[in-house]
Amino acid sequence: MVEVRPNPSSRLNLLVSHGGWQDDSWADRLPRLLEPMGIRSFRVTSGREAQHLVEHHPVHIAVVDLALPLEPDGSPSPTNEGGPRLLELLARLDRRPDVIVVKRRRASRDEARELTAALQLGAFAALDPPVQLELLLKVLQRILNKRYADRWPCDPNDQPPSEPRA
Repeated sequence: MVEVRPNPSSRLNLLVSHGGWQDDSWADRLPRLLEPMGIRSFRVTSGREAQHLVEHHPVHIAVVDLALPLEPDGSPSPTNEGGPRLLELLARLDRRPDVIVVKRRRASRDEARELTAALQLGAFAALDPPVQLELLLKVLQRILNKRYADRWPCDPNDQPPSEPRA
């Protein structure tokens, strides 16, 4: 299920993926917090939903849960890993979004290997589960500071205001 929170004035599209089952998780609360600021959040629960969304909407920032299943209503398994596949998909886009990775709980060697792969695919930051919403908001602020000079990314269809003539 792709949950789109429409906001016609938004200029920043945020992809939020979450493979967990908890009600009122960080992934549910984050879009509600950011919506009043003009951020359009797309919430997905599988790799297939994320792929469909990326094919139809520009994404500026993505939060990728590595525990995301590939198929809807599937549990993560070695053959049903949507998170790593979503990272690869985002890395192949012409306009690559900034990516925040939510790590999985794994053995230290597997975790290091997975984190290295995420960084090689261009991840901006990685967070440990359970996600602390305040920390995630700080990372989003760092992305805005670094990539967008504290301003929303411009939609190519938006026209900048014309300069007044003297």
